[in-house]
Amino acid sequence: MTPGRYTELFFLDEATALAAGHRPCFECRRDDYFAFRAAWSEAFPGCAAKAGDMDRVLDPERICPPAKRPVVADAAALPDGAFIYRPGKQETALLVADGALWRWTPAGYCEPQDSRGRSGILLTPRATVEVLKAGYCVQIDSSAFEK
Repeated sequence: MTPGRYTELFFLDEATALAAGHRPCFECRRDDYFAFRAAWSEAFPGCAAKAGDMDRVLDPERICPPAKRPVVADAAALPDGAFIYRPGKQETALLVADGALWRWTPAGYCEPQDSRGRSGILLTPRATVEVLKAGYCVQIDSSAFEK
């Protein structure tokens, strides 16, 4: 990474980036940033929603691995765009989208399974899940909708 520069990261889609603890960039994705910020304000009334404020909430969840902050979540109750993993099952990231769990791969999503009755360890930061629940419309790679 270049010191003092933007993070040089690339993700399959926005859902993957959000699961990694990032938010939309103010510089290159301004409309999405403002939509995320509005949903943040809805999810956390009275909490400042400037980039630095959101980053101060997201950074600890990004830095601390899910194994050290395990939150078991009911997959069917999660919003589209959230990720879980299921220890002891198929230890891989699973995207919640369109009522299904989709196995993440670098090339796209595959092997959908019904999300009802399934739970797992939440990978997406809890604050981001609340933003998704508040109505932020996350960009998900189209392979998650090719059944």
